[in-house]
Amino acid sequence: MSENTTENLADAHSGPSEFEEHGHQRKLAGWALRAAMLAALAFSAFQISVAAFHPFSSLVIRALHVSFLMMLIFLLYPLRQGSHSGKLPWFDVVLALVGFSLGFYHLIFEADLIARSGDPTMPDLVVATLASVLVFEAARRVVGWALPLVCGGFLFYGFFGQYFPEAMMHRGFGFDQIVGQLYLGSDGILGTPTLVSATYIFLFILFGTFLEHAGMIKLFNSLALGLVGRAQGGPAKVAVFSSGMMATISGSGVANVLTVGQFTIPLMKRFGYTPVFAGAVEATSAMGGQIMPPVMGAVAFIMAETLNVPYAEIVKAAVIPAMLYYFTAFWMVHLEAGRLKLLGLPKDQCPNPWTALKENWYLVVPLAVLVFMLFHGFTPMFSGMMGLALTSILILGAALAARISGTALRYVFWFSLGLGAASFAKWGIQPVLVVIALLVVACFFVKGGSKTLHTMRSGLIDGAKQALGVGIACAIVGVIIGVLTLTGAATNFAGFILEIGEKSLFLSLLLTMIVCLILGMGIPTIPNYIITSSIAAPALLKLGVPLIVSHMFVFYFGIMADLTPPVALAAFAASSIAKAPAMKIGFKATQIAIAGFVVPYMAVYSPALMLQGDAGWMAVVYVVFKAVLAIFLWGSAAIGYLWAPLGTAERLLATAAAGSLVVAMPMTDEVGFALAVVFLAWHRWQKNKQLRPA
Repeated sequence: MSENTTENLADAHSGPSEFEEHGHQRKLAGWALRAAMLAALAFSAFQISVAAFHPFSSLVIRALHVSFLMMLIFLLYPLRQGSHSGKLPWFDVVLALVGFSLGFYHLIFEADLIARSGDPTMPDLVVATLASVLVFEAARRVVGWALPLVCGGFLFYGFFGQYFPEAMMHRGFGFDQIVGQLYLGSDGILGTPTLVSATYIFLFILFGTFLEHAGMIKLFNSLALGLVGRAQGGPAKVAVFSSGMMATISGSGVANVLTVGQFTIPLMKRFGYTPVFAGAVEATSAMGGQIMPPVMGAVAFIMAETLNVPYAEIVKAAVIPAMLYYFTAFWMVHLEAGRLKLLGLPKDQCPNPWTALKENWYLVVPLAVLVFMLFHGFTPMFSGMMGLALTSILILGAALAARISGTALRYVFWFSLGLGAASFAKWGIQPVLVVIALLVVACFFVKGGSKTLHTMRSGLIDGAKQALGVGIACAIVGVIIGVLTLTGAATNFAGFILEIGEKSLFLSLLLTMIVCLILGMGIPTIPNYIITSSIAAPALLKLGVPLIVSHMFVFYFGIMADLTPPVALAAFAASSIAKAPAMKIGFKATQIAIAGFVVPYMAVYSPALMLQGDAGWMAVVYVVFKAVLAIFLWGSAAIGYLWAPLGTAERLLATAAAGSLVVAMPMTDEVGFALAVVFLAWHRWQKNKQLRPA
């Protein structure tokens, strides 16, 4: 079964799914399919050329990026969600062409737009209005009604805010000012989120897609099965372990569910876990992808650009919380397996992890290089481009190496290829592209080379398609940024948070968390973070919360919104595979992911948890130990099991001990440690009592 197991997972990402993360794409055929594939290839080629050669100014790159987004969305996504016809209506072809052409307005008239900044002409306003309307429609098709309605509400405030109550009103702005703010400058649709989408995010999505197509999912699953498959509750631990490794290259939680979950959820169900618990474990594990270094989610790149700090600083702040998040999921499934007395997988169904690593070692190299570059001062854009280039070289090289007979000669080939790529890399990315071009040509003349080239083409197409949801969300959320920048409305809510925070920092944090969770019910993580960080994070900073911690606080609860009912995208994705109610999966996932709710509060009161502040390593070790103990206790109380089933009084005592360790008040740590000792001693005594003969 081990071979079937890994093969099924390797192909899972390409299989059909009942749930799609972003809208429902058309099932195109014939000329329409070829046109969409060509557009996707052109999009990826444009983004790679931008990263390698920087041919245009920043604003032109953003405008062309949005143009490609609109063209592909109108080709792939129908007007109505229920329409799955393979036919491509004439009006969508027109919208795709119009949307694509709008970006060239900035390319052609860039100097004129700069010269008359703040005084747009009629053609400027026509283009800006048309682009804004098409961005709204494109976003509606991909992410649904919620985000366009929220952005539309902010736009309504921009037009009519002068008639609002005094506490919220602004001085009033003309149509030309608002529309010009939306599209003609760099404060609206073409703002910082779009810049990040057009540079870092697209490259890292492409990087992850290439690794997926090259077989990284199969490798991760083989490692997970081999390392933890035979342990107690092995199938669920495989889900956590495999999803955690997948999270290092994929920043999309829902996409993680739909790839890894195609294998892990049925595996868990087959070995005794309920469908609800199996779906919840996968949803929880997959959502950690947005906080798991090195790639993390799109928000991490936006955060780095917004805060003007190196991306490595964001990664450093996320490392410990991400590890705690996955420790929580691992601990929960271990306890559930103990409660249900579930065993691990048989030995013959678990592949040898070292054999899998030996056969596919080259897939790990790009990830290692990426981590090295990010932590040694290279920009995310250059690091992502080099990681993508190295992945391409290794995929193409693997096709050529397979044709070489003799282990010694094969190692000589790999060494020569690596040495050549490294030598070229010191001169920049352009010479590395020459190496890739030569390998592509070589693949035309070796057996199996065409299959490798097809894999790379599929990676380029799928990468462009996966970038649509993130990219259009980044574009439309610029409407909110533009209105907030123009009107200064963010200061009103920030003042309200500050007023509460003067009495209680905890209440300010609680209010911010609630806003994040409510917004997350209808909009993706990116706009959720941008809205709440624009409003709440500055206020938290004034209340003494470190800058990165305040933004990470908002970020975490934007992610948790994808797990919490009633609208939990990760739970809905898992539901389509587990064949269980999405609401039940969402509630169970919320229970499993309790660390995601607790860790941000602990980080605010103890910034050492995110490696912030002036505290030394002893402070870091102490707060991590405290967090691990709190998770240990909370998991036991939530599942109702440790070494044996827990009674109600024991669960209450464990909850009280965990809560005391989290609450940052005088003597609460001492109380928490004391209660933990009492709980452990009592539970051990209760277990021994049950084992004594009557």
